Amino acid sequence: MDSLQPLGHAAHLTALLAVVLLLARAGRSAARRLRQPEVIGEIVVGLLSGPIVLRLLGQDTFDAVLPGSALEALKYVAKAGLVLFLVGLAHELRARSGAERRATLWLAAGSLVPPLFAGALLAGFVLLEDDPAVRGDAPMPAFVLMVAVTMSITAVPVLARILADRGMSTTSAGRLALAAAVAIDSVGWLLCMLAISLNAGSVTGFLHSFLGLGCGAAGALAVRYGVRVPAVRRACELRPRTATVVLGAAALAVALTVEHFGMTAILGAALVGLAIPTGDHTWTPVVANLTRAGRALVPAFFVVTGITVLNQAFTQLSWALLVTTLVLACAGKGIGGYLGARLGGQPRGASRRIAVLMNSRGLTELIVLQAGFSAGILTPALVLALTLMAVVTTAATGPLLGLLDRGARGPEPARTPEPVAVAAEGGTR
Repeated sequence: MDSLQPLGHAAHLTALLAVVLLLARAGRSAARRLRQPEVIGEIVVGLLSGPIVLRLLGQDTFDAVLPGSALEALKYVAKAGLVLFLVGLAHELRARSGAERRATLWLAAGSLVPPLFAGALLAGFVLLEDDPAVRGDAPMPAFVLMVAVTMSITAVPVLARILADRGMSTTSAGRLALAAAVAIDSVGWLLCMLAISLNAGSVTGFLHSFLGLGCGAAGALAVRYGVRVPAVRRACELRPRTATVVLGAAALAVALTVEHFGMTAILGAALVGLAIPTGDHTWTPVVANLTRAGRALVPAFFVVTGITVLNQAFTQLSWALLVTTLVLACAGKGIGGYLGARLGGQPRGASRRIAVLMNSRGLTELIVLQAGFSAGILTPALVLALTLMAVVTTAATGPLLGLLDRGARGPEPARTPEPVAVAAEGGTR
């Protein structure tokens, strides 16, 4: 019987993944019907599925359906999907980084500095409230910096999808917004790593964190020089699927090593993605395969987050915290994005559209939140407030752009009566 246990666990995990993927498909379908980015449907359905099932079944039945061993296995699958997806995302950020110009720098500064200030205000609000369930026990510098970073993110993948869906990818405003988002998220990841390092709280812990970063950087450099070896390149060209598996295993090894030293695995994955050379047609399909594999498993991350992080946070979240988070997030990105676009030489109409685009946070925000939560900086209640903010701001992007487009067209001109109709009423005067 003991020999059959691994088979039973594998079957249980396979069934769970099948359910997760079906939920993700349903979420994508609902999002398309509502004219929203598909990731919004995946996020909402994934985050809510666990808490809803728990309420319907009760804790005992829920534990029987999803025992601790199965949940742990699902966590590892979610982590692997997140790591693989982030390798592709970081590689894309590096590939697009050359698009920076003067206007991009102004927009990036406007969309980064005011949101960071808004995040500091949110952290100050939490500190004044002095609620341990929201504040946690992280050192103040790490806490304030991490909250500020979470308010500054603009999601590159979701933004690119919104631009493509609305035919704005080739417009000046669309290219400018995407280039600025790349710059913002690149700086955001550096600040995120700094916040996690500050969270060590002691010189020993700080050095331990930097040792983790050092190991991650060493692993990333090994990947960078390894993919340039001629024999490795030839093997990749002959067996791209095998190369995908090897590169994915290397990324997971680096990510788990970084996590072992107290940092988050997400940062290790980002380092590997940044290390892969851009413009190399040999490795482009391999990275694309990794991204697709990670993207397929990312819905498990939403489900696990809903079960482990948000389940208890619903009772700890206050309306004051949620409203304050939403107002500060929209004000920081909206005002900062508009001013940055104007200083970059954009007209008023385009600047308003760019400001709306920069307020889209999507999946990248959830990845940063996971990094802060895993490091013990962010509490479940604060993660829930910031998650709801990310969903609302991303979902509002499309409708707000449509509203601006209708406003730019203005009211339809009044129609003059047709000559035939006038004649029928007795002719013209």
